[in-house]
Amino acid sequence: MNKKTIEKVDLKGKRVFIRADFNVPLDENGNITDDTRIRSTLPTINYALDAGAKVILASHLGRPKGKVNTKYSLAPVATRLSRLLNKDVQFAKDCIGPDVEHQAAGMRTGDVLLLENLRFHAEEEKNDEAFSRALAAFADIYVNDAFGTAHRAHASTYGITKHVKLSVAGFLMKKEITYLQQTVANPVRPFVAILGGAKVSGKIGVIENLKDKVDKIIVGGAMAFTFIKARGREVGNSLIETEMLDMAQRTRKGLHDSGVKFYLPVDFVVAENMNDGAETKIVTSQEIPKGWVGLDIGPATVRLFSEAIQDAKTIIWNGPMGMFEKDAYSRGTFAIARAVADAYALTIVGGGDTDVAVHRAGVSDSISFISTGGGASLELLEGKELPGLAALTDDKE
Repeated sequence: MNKKTIEKVDLKGKRVFIRADFNVPLDENGNITDDTRIRSTLPTINYALDAGAKVILASHLGRPKGKVNTKYSLAPVATRLSRLLNKDVQFAKDCIGPDVEHQAAGMRTGDVLLLENLRFHAEEEKNDEAFSRALAAFADIYVNDAFGTAHRAHASTYGITKHVKLSVAGFLMKKEITYLQQTVANPVRPFVAILGGAKVSGKIGVIENLKDKVDKIIVGGAMAFTFIKARGREVGNSLIETEMLDMAQRTRKGLHDSGVKFYLPVDFVVAENMNDGAETKIVTSQEIPKGWVGLDIGPATVRLFSEAIQDAKTIIWNGPMGMFEKDAYSRGTFAIARAVADAYALTIVGGGDTDVAVHRAGVSDSISFISTGGGASLELLEGKELPGLAALTDDKE
């Protein structure tokens, strides 16, 4: 990575503004149900504190759409952080304004201040110049440790860097980029990519970028139906992207021409409809009944995919194999999660739904690296430049 990182700068006595990703799930009572993202940023926060910095933390939570909504307050995160850091974390009731400025001005070395949800201001997602400048006023040094939002050119991930002399990557950002970029650039072979989820359009760029780098591509989830439909087969009421049919055919041919082994499901769990309690059955990929919808890969596909994974030395997985949120359609995704976990390979799981799936399957501890960013990891795998990374200070050493 050609960007400066936090360990290369002097933090002593400085106000260090850390853009973290504290977008954690909350229950209906506002309690944090999974603090993985908070824990992931602890190495960066603790390093800054040990180096004698005054730490100011900022993040978004949920989608408040530019308005104050107590449902999305970061107050529970401040409480959890206090416990994890074993020290008092001050909480600001806003992220800009005179009250916050007064609070920040009173900080001493070793203090931690968490600002309220950035997205309570519409200017955050608009990358507003004045809002960016207001955030920068708190910072001597800016640290981006929020990989999950690095693909967004927002005020706190992009605009702020124009008004701070030094902008560097935190340890989590560095780890994410190192795993995802270097693994793809120099994989230990065989290298297998597993792609799932709903839409081909969201993953086609990944396939194109990886086709000259991987040995095998496995496609599951609803996106498989577009490839199957492109071959003229019946898919019932299963989700397809009609506008992507020609692209699916071209992609399949391109993979064949590149010598990449391409795997599609050979059977599915189908249902009469998507309602709870609907009748289900297992059919081959050539026998999906009209009017029925495919919601999970079947047992023969699980065996096929698991065998394709078995000899892999590097595996990247992004996207579930079906509607795993419902127990009736979770077996395929969980079986692939176990197969990936059992492989003698470097295993990297893209964030979002795939992250949730490996945790629910109980195999997260056996995965080499679980990314904290779904969209960001996808764009990086597509070979795209991430605005939040590009904006950081270049490392010229």
